[in-house]
Amino acid sequence: MVGIPLKSSISFLGAFLFACVPISAHQSSPPNSLVEYGQIMFDGHSTPYVIRHLPISSFPDLPPAIQTELSVRGCLIPQTYEAHRPENVVHASLEQPGSSDWAVLCSAQGTVSLLVFFGSGSGRPFTLASAPETERLQSHDPSGVLGFNWGIDPASPGDVHDAQLGMLHPPPRLDHDALADTLVDRHTVYHFYLKSAWIVLEIRD
Repeated sequence: MVGIPLKSSISFLGAFLFACVPISAHQSSPPNSLVEYGQIMFDGHSTPYVIRHLPISSFPDLPPAIQTELSVRGCLIPQTYEAHRPENVVHASLEQPGSSDWAVLCSAQGTVSLLVFFGSGSGRPFTLASAPETERLQSHDPSGVLGFNWGIDPASPGDVHDAQLGMLHPPPRLDHDALADTLVDRHTVYHFYLKSAWIVLEIRD
């Protein structure tokens, strides 16, 4: 995953979470824990998982209105298993050329939602996707412990153009950013705001 284009450095708490050894999956996570661990049935077997989160305060560049909305929702920001710096908060021109917009993965009460805020976040956010956290897990190393695999990134017109190369009839080049919505090491879809609606862009197989 590509890190978010934020200039702020990782908080001390975030650095600790990334450096720590995964906690035993046979214990229970305390309420509102920044590290969630447990077990689920995976490929017919009870399998441990670990999901790390960061608090909203780890992303100080978020406009105050967006920070407030996320706090009201009880959001934590889930991090993919390959994260080395804060991720899953995106700043890009998602509404139109030159706009300053934000996308966030919000984890609250066991559900992760992909939220998009236009401008400073004074309006109600769009919810582009939502899923239980435990449906966004996959094996990623020899330990067999599952990790969170949902990540978002900005996608420039050039990025989308490259993803559409090889199509029989490539569409015109975009005039503003899209949002890359990725299951790590699996596939990516591109959400694009066009004529007051969100669409999923066609890309090559």
